[in-house]
Amino acid sequence: MFTEGLKPLGLTTRKYGLLGHIRGTPGISFSELARRSLITVQSAHTAVAAFVEAGVVDDGTAHAGAASTLRITAEGDSLLARAAEVVAGLDAEFAAQHPELTEALRVHMLRVMSAPTDLHPPTFS
Repeated sequence: MFTEGLKPLGLTTRKYGLLGHIRGTPGISFSELARRSLITVQSAHTAVAAFVEAGVVDDGTAHAGAASTLRITAEGDSLLARAAEVVAGLDAEFAAQHPELTEALRVHMLRVMSAPTDLHPPTFS
């Protein structure tokens, strides 16, 4: 559902994640983007080239061989805002269809978030 929801926006889950990393870390390098996204630097270059062509990312490279400073554009911000609306709608739809799972996740997350940080991570049974 997530993939299908993003498709009309021209996004895949990977592209959505890449754009999120770029927006979240203005000036991010290709190397750091690749590390965070668990892809190769070459794949990051290919994706960013497509983003630049689409006008959603600005590659602030001063000249060939210089470090890049990737930034989201206003169009990219708009695209991510539309994607966030899609994701929020999918979340609401899931919650309505699976209230018991949603409640179980809420309870679990509250327990994890309130656990003392000096203890070992919880084990799941």
